[in-house]
Amino acid sequence: MKLNHLNLTVTDPEATASFLTTYFGLEHQGGNRGMVLLRDENGMVLTLMKAKTVVYPDTFHIGFIQPSEAKVDEIYARLTADGFTPGPPQRSHGWTFYVQAPGGFTVEVLA
Repeated sequence: MKLNHLNLTVTDPEATASFLTTYFGLEHQGGNRGMVLLRDENGMVLTLMKAKTVVYPDTFHIGFIQPSEAKVDEIYARLTADGFTPGPPQRSHGWTFYVQAPGGFTVEVLA
C-alpha cells in the first residue's frame, strides 16, 4: 500500500501551489472555491484547502528527498535568490534545510 493523497490546509492555496510547482515539480491539476489540486510524478495528489488561519505543530513539515547533496544546494540557491530565507543546508539526518512555504507550513529539502 502507498500513500496517494494528502490534504494540507493553507492560507493561500494559489501562492502555495506556485511555490510547490516552481521549486519541487508538482503539477497543477486544477481546483475551485479555495482549493487547488497538485500531483507529483508518482501520481500522489496533494490538495491545498484555504483557511483563514493555519496552525500546525512546530515540528510538522513535508519533505522532498533529493538524489544528491548538489541538488539540495541547487534548490537552496534558487530559493534564496528568489527572496526566501531558509536556514542554510547542514549535516543532520542527511544534507538538509528547512524553508517556510507560503500558506503556513514548513518544507524540508534533504539528500
